[in-house]
Amino acid sequence: MAGLVQDCFSIGSTVECTTCYDANVEGEVLAFDQQTKMLILKCPSASKSPKLNDVYIVNLAMCSDVQVKKEVCIVPEQPLSLNLERLSTRARNQVEQKRLQLSALSAGVSPEGQNLYMAIARTIKQVSWNGPNIVVCKDVTITPPYKVDNVNSSDQRQLSYVKKIVEKHENDQANINQSTSAADIAAN
Repeated sequence: MAGLVQDCFSIGSTVECTTCYDANVEGEVLAFDQQTKMLILKCPSASKSPKLNDVYIVNLAMCSDVQVKKEVCIVPEQPLSLNLERLSTRARNQVEQKRLQLSALSAGVSPEGQNLYMAIARTIKQVSWNGPNIVVCKDVTITPPYKVDNVNSSDQRQLSYVKKIVEKHENDQANINQSTSAADIAAN
């Protein structure tokens, strides 16, 4: 390997690598594993978006040239330890959210019904489908076309609470539709 190659790359340094395909990759070092000679670089986004970055994992054994463009002398702070319990809970919640979405899709209902189902599920965990009907807390039923007038229950307290959720969802959807319409008019 030609060029300047060190035993270790400092995190935050800028490195340029020429791959075996003669492609140049230049970016900030995020990580380096000396044993496997793998380097992770954060580079400006190919989409030119200032908020995005591309991340490359470069096998230095497959590079014809590696150069350190800018060395960082400051030792970075030790990264915070991961809260594995919190990450595990987050992963379980995401899996449950995806299951809810699948149950909404498998019920074969309209997109409006699916959206309302997901909006309720974010607030109340006891939501299920009974055919095309949304069932909340086993007592409240919402029938198509999934409007406030279609919410039924014998429990007045739960009925009132679910109606408020449905009404808020309807208002949010109306605001989104107004914003979309205004943007369409402005674009034309």
